Amino acid sequence: MASRTKVPEPVAALTRGVFALAKTKRKRFLWCAWWTGEPTAKPFRPPDAWGGGAFTREEAQALAEKAAGRALSPVDDHWAGAWKRKLAGLEPFPKHTVRVPSVDRPVDPFVVLGLTGDATLAEVKLAFRKKALEHHPDQGGSAESFIAARKAYESIAKRRARRSR
Repeated sequence: MASRTKVPEPVAALTRGVFALAKTKRKRFLWCAWWTGEPTAKPFRPPDAWGGGAFTREEAQALAEKAAGRALSPVDDHWAGAWKRKLAGLEPFPKHTVRVPSVDRPVDPFVVLGLTGDATLAEVKLAFRKKALEHHPDQGGSAESFIAARKAYESIAKRRARRSR
């Protein structure tokens, strides 16, 4: 009688199937499933299948297992978040930088509007309107310069209102 040799299982069956979940903007779950190999960071290994729209974690897991055709084990959910960022065209794992707060020096609102300290409220309004037209983002200006002009105008208007009381 001839002996039968055991045929090795495919490599995909030898790896542990895993899934990860991430919340979406609409408060649903995005699921990602890996069954031909576990996810890796460098290079980022995309999931074998992914989908979204599940209302619960259990529903998302069931969808992932249906796509894989077998039971899956959960892994850290940051993998699904990485895939979500990758789909948005971003780096899967952004480098976090420490932001040093800038020291805000007081800015003279009259200088921002190009006025002297003895300008009347009517002159302040006129100068603000000119700056607003010049720096408004809809007119090709930057939001920062428009906001600076608006804050300068509001600061001067508040000072004048307090003085007139």
